[in-house]
Amino acid sequence: MAQFVAPRSRKVRILATLGPASRSPEMVERLFRAGADAFRVNMSHGAQADHAQTIATIRSLEKAVGRPTTILVDLQGPKLRVGTFAEGMAMLKTGHEFVLDRDTAPGDANRVCLPHRELFVALEDGSRLLLDDGKLVLRVLKAEHDRIETRIEVGGVLSNNKGLNVPDVVVPLAALTEKDRSDLAFALDHDIDWVALSFVQRPEDVAEARRLIQGRAALLAKIEKPAALERLESILEIADAVMVARGDLGVELPPQDVPPMQKRIVECARRMGRPVVVATQMLESMIKSPTPTRAEVSDVATAIYDGADAVMLSAESAAGDWPEESVAMMNSIADAVERDPGYAARVHFTETRDREDGVRRRDHLLHVIGVHGAPGCPGAAVRAAACADSKAGDGAAARPALGRTCGPHQGRGFV
Repeated sequence: MAQFVAPRSRKVRILATLGPASRSPEMVERLFRAGADAFRVNMSHGAQADHAQTIATIRSLEKAVGRPTTILVDLQGPKLRVGTFAEGMAMLKTGHEFVLDRDTAPGDANRVCLPHRELFVALEDGSRLLLDDGKLVLRVLKAEHDRIETRIEVGGVLSNNKGLNVPDVVVPLAALTEKDRSDLAFALDHDIDWVALSFVQRPEDVAEARRLIQGRAALLAKIEKPAALERLESILEIADAVMVARGDLGVELPPQDVPPMQKRIVECARRMGRPVVVATQMLESMIKSPTPTRAEVSDVATAIYDGADAVMLSAESAAGDWPEESVAMMNSIADAVERDPGYAARVHFTETRDREDGVRRRDHLLHVIGVHGAPGCPGAAVRAAACADSKAGDGAAARPALGRTCGPHQGRGFV
């Protein structure tokens, strides 16, 4: 029988992603004892049956150690991808023209299918298209209803079904795909604690997810699109927490713009009393190495000094060679920062907003969205869902602590 684990003394929490390297009951317990306070289930990979077993493993651990933890289910969101090539790949040469069209025939060095009709009406002349995590860059010359002509600004090899990012326009895609809706229903049926909404662009995306959740879990908005930064406060009015998702955000923004954006999101979340998670590549080298680089240690520490409520491990704990060591290292960094006599003065610099004022603002924004056309989002239903779990971010106003006080596991959270 596992031994009881006392609550941790540190304030910042560690969110560990579970995957092939870490989903066994033995490894989940080792990660928990090494310092993981919450576990992320990534719906982008694996079948629902596998995730059901992972959730059961975490709940069994809670009973064994006599302490609640937190389960965050991360929805995949809409993924934009190109079609296939006749030879499985093509070499796109810098300076040449390249066409994206709706012809499903395999592509070549001159064209490829783009199976997302929404983009053909959304793109404007001069818009950038980033392919394969930004490795290739196209510039739109002319966009028509079934054909997009581009010039290759940064060439390279493009293979089947590679991802496409569109940083310069708001893409008219719903934040929840049919897969997401299925995964959300599955997650709620398994009494998870938090839902992470991917590729949020506007507050209406968050309102739609909240309508579907109906107070059965808390809602975290992932900021990974430049469009979301333009409406950050409105998004945070409706969400219970926010994540600085530096992966896709770092693709769509120049790398040097990501650190100031991270600080802006953290500061805004703290001012509005919303818990904030900093994620992606925090200890990336520990996927293969038992020790991190000094720069990675500094990155984690800086996020904590700035006031992050949680720091997240992705592939380091999900698929890496050193999952337990990654968690232990992040735990050590967090402990060292919080022992620093200057930490408290730095982390409490932000004046947070009065809670009642925040609730009034949220209710007003939900009313506006409900009246003026959030897709399938009646205002009354959304407001009812918001009120049901509006206390989820209360802890942030005093000292942000990502937790929740609603739903079947009342009191379970990143606290």
